[in-house]
Amino acid sequence: MVQTDRTGPRPSTPVRTCIGCRRTDSRSALLRVVLEVGEHGPTVVPDPERRRPGRGAWLHPAVSCLDLAVRRRGFGRALRSSVAPDTSVVAAVVEDLAQGQLSENEDRKRV
Repeated sequence: MVQTDRTGPRPSTPVRTCIGCRRTDSRSALLRVVLEVGEHGPTVVPDPERRRPGRGAWLHPAVSCLDLAVRRRGFGRALRSSVAPDTSVVAAVVEDLAQGQLSENEDRKRV
């Protein structure tokens, strides 16, 4: 259902922008990430439940979007970090999700 306000039609679901590819999508299609500051410096961690406190950024759970976000320094900019954060945790999660989607697609092809 599309709602209308004074600026025109609006989607009824929240829309977010991927920091990698810069395309908009629904919240359910994107992975939220937040910045945690630990003893080894700032680290980007996934927030699949969308409940962690702090400023969040949104990313398609695809390796291509992750690579674009790292190359464009999108995590530091979106999360307002002056130091380049460590993205290894998010990279591992995105790769796991990509492997899971690949195995699902292979199973579907066999049927």
